[in-house]
Amino acid sequence: MKIVQSKSAFITLAAALTVASLALIGCNDTGKAAATPANFTIGINNHYLDHPECLLTDTRFPFETSDAEKTKQLDTLVKNLLLEKSVETSIHVSRYTVASAGTRYAPRFCYGHREVTGINSFTPVEVANGFKETKVTYSYTMKEVPVWAESHDVQAAFPAMARATTSQATDTITLAQSPVGWQVPD
Repeated sequence: MKIVQSKSAFITLAAALTVASLALIGCNDTGKAAATPANFTIGINNHYLDHPECLLTDTRFPFETSDAEKTKQLDTLVKNLLLEKSVETSIHVSRYTVASAGTRYAPRFCYGHREVTGINSFTPVEVANGFKETKVTYSYTMKEVPVWAESHDVQAAFPAMARATTSQATDTITLAQSPVGWQVPD
């Protein structure tokens, strides 16, 4: 009888350990909530699908300027048939309007979106603003770059865009853990 009791106690103990280990596995950060490079990549890429890189973030058309550097930049968009230019010589101002070929890109003239090529590092996850957050340093390339953004004259006029579209770049971003995975807080 003692052997039967020992055997049933062993089975009960084994069942209890199995349930406890499954509960512990369920409590660990798994799936989309885990602080892993793969989950960070998904969160960053999802963010940049809705946040493209753009040349002009605060410009409305028609746009007038007498600034020589701004004129030089916008003239490259005229050369690529995205803008049209008229000059008001009496007041030394260039006036830019959107050409028919530029309506697809105006007014911000976005030139693609970032796509993560690798997670370089991330800080330990800490609670900030009520969420678990981390700062992620990542490498990326630009995707869906339009032909006009690859022209030499536009790249010369907008060097930051040229660097972003012709080579791999690195940046840092804050991610917050949410029920649907890691996201960039807005």
